[in-house]
Amino acid sequence: MRLTEPAPAKLNLALHLRRRRPDGYNDIETVFAFTAFGDTLAVAPADDLSLAVTGEFAGPAGQGADNLVLRAARALAAAAGINAGAALTLDKRIPVAAGLGGGSADAAAALRLLNRLWGLDWPADRLRAIADPLGSDVPACVAPVTSLGSGRGEQLAPWPDVLTGTAVLLVNPRVAVPTGPVFAGWDGQDHGGITAGAALAGLRNDMTVAAVTIAPVIADVLAALSATAGAQLVRMSGSGATCLALYDSPAACRAAEAALAPRGWWLAATHLL
Repeated sequence: MRLTEPAPAKLNLALHLRRRRPDGYNDIETVFAFTAFGDTLAVAPADDLSLAVTGEFAGPAGQGADNLVLRAARALAAAAGINAGAALTLDKRIPVAAGLGGGSADAAAALRLLNRLWGLDWPADRLRAIADPLGSDVPACVAPVTSLGSGRGEQLAPWPDVLTGTAVLLVNPRVAVPTGPVFAGWDGQDHGGITAGAALAGLRNDMTVAAVTIAPVIADVLAALSATAGAQLVRMSGSGATCLALYDSPAACRAAEAALAPRGWWLAATHLL
């Protein structure tokens, strides 16, 4: 028996930083969204836990014991009180350290997949409790639907379902941007929060300035996307360096992808789930 589970790439359609916390984290408000593009996790029964990583970004992702997929698997087994194994294979297509939550998406996919393999039948809320210690984005990735995140990002609330099917182009200039230095570069100013259902055009990503300081090419990506026909919203995702543009049609999205292809950047034309 071999089961598979998609790990959709995570987007931040907006990301507002509110305050620095004593525990070292930042309070944020963010609009999470997910794409049809992502990684794929497969599993087969086995006596022990193991992970093999394939795909374009297998090298940067790593497959050691600290990989988030294995950490999620061990956490679920411990919480369920079972001594079960699994042979996991991850097809890694999401760039690493790119603002797309690839590791978080993979960890959440592992929880969903092993929940099926091991016959636990746990609901999403119970899986989110396992996900929370694994990373701030992992709880949102457990049920990959558009939502409003607050706290560290783990507190989730509904967002009006008006974006499903929207064409989106993801562009990464093939530069890895570590999250810590970008957060450290924030100016500390609270410019207000996010109200559920607010117009995305009036929102922002407060990490953009700091990310551009670290990787100036991000500004070039944002400008190039803004110049494409049909772009409705252009924004950096997470701490970068991946940027996104929402389009008024799949045809416009594909045309933008073709126009930017000569730049040599990593590109993925897809749609929102």
